[in-house]
Amino acid sequence: MLWAGRSAIEIATAVRHGDVTPVTVVEEHLDVIAARDPRVGAFRLVRERVLEEARALERRPDLERLPLAGVPVAVKDNLAVAGESTRLGSAATSPDPAAEDHETVARLRAAGALVVGLTNLPELGLVAFGDSVYGTVRNPWKPDRTAGGSSSGSAAAVAAGMVPIALGNDGMGSLRIPAACCGVLGFKPGPGVVPRPEDDWGGLTENGPMARTVPDLALALSVLAGDPTLAEAWRGGRRVEAQPPPLRSVWAGDDEVWEPAPPQDGPEPFDLRVAYAPQPLPFGLTVDREFQAAVRAAAETLRVAGHTVVEHGRRLPAWLGPSTIAVWLGRAAISARGLDRRRLERRTRGLARAGRVLGRLGLDGVRGRDRWSAYGADQWFGDADVLLMPSLAAPPPPADRWGERGFLRNAVANVRYSPAAGPWNMSGWPAMSVPVATHSTGLPIGVQLVAPPGGEPLLLGLAAQLQAANPPLSPPGLSS
Repeated sequence: MLWAGRSAIEIATAVRHGDVTPVTVVEEHLDVIAARDPRVGAFRLVRERVLEEARALERRPDLERLPLAGVPVAVKDNLAVAGESTRLGSAATSPDPAAEDHETVARLRAAGALVVGLTNLPELGLVAFGDSVYGTVRNPWKPDRTAGGSSSGSAAAVAAGMVPIALGNDGMGSLRIPAACCGVLGFKPGPGVVPRPEDDWGGLTENGPMARTVPDLALALSVLAGDPTLAEAWRGGRRVEAQPPPLRSVWAGDDEVWEPAPPQDGPEPFDLRVAYAPQPLPFGLTVDREFQAAVRAAAETLRVAGHTVVEHGRRLPAWLGPSTIAVWLGRAAISARGLDRRRLERRTRGLARAGRVLGRLGLDGVRGRDRWSAYGADQWFGDADVLLMPSLAAPPPPADRWGERGFLRNAVANVRYSPAAGPWNMSGWPAMSVPVATHSTGLPIGVQLVAPPGGEPLLLGLAAQLQAANPPLSPPGLSS
């Protein structure tokens, strides 16, 4: 039986029941990576030692209680994996191996997951492209197009069927943008749900999962958050009471076996007020007509599912865009600080230089961010429970070597195709991208779901309803 291409829930259930060994699962996934990654470029490093870790996992006395038993996962190369270097897509970073796992990686491993490799990203995670000195991540749907960024390799690895789950992070859309480009799910939780990366961009960045199916996404999020109730939240969008996340918990006592319910059961009916905004961008920024149509179709799907659906006719405030760009450039300047400029890419040097200039002029965007997070986002959002809007404004650009180009070309390309994600980092609200259709170019179309703080269960529930109506598709040439 071929295990590569199976869901994380299917793999973990089979491993716990003894139907397959972790070694067999990992070997099959490594074979798929070897066959497919030369075309995609998702991985900077494939970890051969994962086979030793798989053999060790088989001997764990708690194997029957691990929610991710034997599940291969990929980790974005800006999160520490013990024994491996963390390069952040840059030649200017240290090649020394990490002494210990980042807490999110540790939680995945404690739950039985096996880290098969580290995925590529643009230098320092600064842009929505997938190129760096370690290679160019190509979109599995159309290799001449970018996989997005900055969690480029993580999205491409999931889309190409090389892993069922990947770990990334989102500072200005870095999970949702590549998820939309590659036709997978990407989830940015709100603050305090999942441990943040070491450099969290001043609170802008959250770690989160990517997956092909909503049950897998919910399971991964629940492990990362240390909250088992999130694993089932997709069934009915239930609100769950906040609880302290148990550190590296595997959730079960000595006499209890945790078993996820089968995902074949559809999500339960529930009623939310959903506002949809096919064109929420300020004047001067356009949204592809097919992307707008996908938002309207997704809204109709949710209306048929029983929700109260209303159109959100207002555009995002004009001042928010410049503030978001200024904050982004300011973080680029801080991220590049202390690194050897001679080893940084032209793009990174340009972004950092622009950030420093804006900072000296007092145009760092902080006042706009404070205004949006304090009350602006809430006022613009209105009385809806969840907002539905495009994930992208245009299909992904070519998979070129953007790092060798200057500031202006990179900034313009980023803003033109991916301006819809950053506002929800500025506010700190949870958001996710859900694939719902295919564009006339042959690329997938994702829609974005946004909720106020604490709305993670609502997003999972709506995503499950959208996916029930629009089952996940595989890129051409790959079996489902």
